[in-house]
Amino acid sequence: MFPWQSRSLSVAFKAGATGLVENDQRALMRVVFLTSSITLGAFGVLQLSYGRYLLGLFELVSCAVLLWCSWRVASAVRPVIWIYFYLLPLYCFLTYIIFMPDASHTAFVWVYLIPILSYLLLGRLAGLLLALPFISAAALAYLYRFGVPADAAGLIDLGNSLLCGLLILLFVHLYESRRALAQRALEHLAEVDALTGVANRGSFQRALERSVDEAARSGSGLVLVMMDVDFFKEVNDRWGHDVGDAALQHICACIAQRLRRTDTLGRLGGEEFGILLRNTDARAGQELVESLRRQIVITPLEHQGQQILLSATFGLAQMGVDGVTAFELYRCADQRLYRGKASGRNQLIDRDPGFG
Repeated sequence: MFPWQSRSLSVAFKAGATGLVENDQRALMRVVFLTSSITLGAFGVLQLSYGRYLLGLFELVSCAVLLWCSWRVASAVRPVIWIYFYLLPLYCFLTYIIFMPDASHTAFVWVYLIPILSYLLLGRLAGLLLALPFISAAALAYLYRFGVPADAAGLIDLGNSLLCGLLILLFVHLYESRRALAQRALEHLAEVDALTGVANRGSFQRALERSVDEAARSGSGLVLVMMDVDFFKEVNDRWGHDVGDAALQHICACIAQRLRRTDTLGRLGGEEFGILLRNTDARAGQELVESLRRQIVITPLEHQGQQILLSATFGLAQMGVDGVTAFELYRCADQRLYRGKASGRNQLIDRDPGFG
């Protein structure tokens, strides 16, 4: 991980990751609702055939409710609420059936679903916090209902049941820890430019669209800055592509040092970058970008005892003044950037000709 990476991606990556997690939760809940509905429907029919009309009716009604939930969960705003709405009654019911007068000694096996569903739907920490109390309650309920066996064979059966439950909890916990790390790594790779460690083009564009929506709702300021490294082809031709890559990393480090945690730096392609300055107006943005431009100039890249001078050209657009959509801001900042390159480079263009 690059040292400036967490700052430049702090806003874009968190929002993207949240969306991915919620989409996964919706998809999983749809499958869980459907399978649970089918299972309860089958058990409901069996209960009715055995004359257990109250329990059978309850299971059939639950079957219908879960079918409706499987249809509605795809558009749920906060799927985690639906998860708890499903898991809490389910776990209470799984614990209750151990107390039922005619419950089988094997009814407790359904309790093994608790850690699996908890970790699958809620993740490691929340899954553990939810599963552990119910597993403990189910174990106590089993001992209360059937008592502690007096013979060796019964103690062995009880030990096997408890040990199996503990191992399932342990294995699911370890698996979810590894899976969560792997998923975060994949999400991170999908959001990050491999060379510079800042947001890649897709991540930056999504962050821009979200920021425009947020600024439109809240009325807060938003500034988009486009940046292009001056004469970058000459750096590559003279010093080689390795030095060119180092120059891009060096410039990103210089910029990220002066950005706030709420700002986003992204590589749009080649030597072109974008900067999102949230809660910022044109004047504050102009002052910051000028400081960035000077910082790049006075901080040359050191290579094999030689100093490689670098500079960059910037184009700036302000939300509400230069555009109200992501496309309008991007087009305005991009046009100003190229006007700055055509008129000498190493400068900031923040307004159109004839203004100010």
